[in-house]
Amino acid sequence: MQRTPVNPWNWSLNLGYNQAEIIDGASRQLTCAGQTAVDENGAPQCPGDMRGQIDLALRNLEAVLADAGMGLGDITRLGVFATDVDEALKNFDLLGQRFGPVHASPPMTLLGVTRLALPGLMFEIEATAMV
Repeated sequence: MQRTPVNPWNWSLNLGYNQAEIIDGASRQLTCAGQTAVDENGAPQCPGDMRGQIDLALRNLEAVLADAGMGLGDITRLGVFATDVDEALKNFDLLGQRFGPVHASPPMTLLGVTRLALPGLMFEIEATAMV
C-alpha cells in the first residue's frame, strides 16, 4: 500500500494530520467502530479524566487493529468525538506519541458532542485502516 499526502495548504500538518491521502495498492480494508475508554467488559473507565480516556481509547483501537493483523500505520481515516474539544486538544500529544513513530498522519475529523453512548465517556475514536 502506498500513501500519497494531499495538502493544498500545510496548517493541518502542525496538528498531525493530512487534509487527504491517496491510497494505492491496498487489498484489505477494516472499518472500526468507535473505541472508547472501556474495559474488556464494556465498563467505562477513567471517570472525569480526559487524558486517561484518550489513552485507553487508543489502546483499545490498537487492540482491534492488532486482532485484524494491522497497526496504527495502516489507518487511513480517523473520526474523533469529544464532549470537551478544548480538553481533548490539550491531550492530543497522546495521538502524536502513537502515530509519530509509525510516520502516519491520517486525515481526521474532530467533532464536539454533548454526550457519547455511555454516561461518563468523554472521548471516542473511530478508524478506517487498509493494507
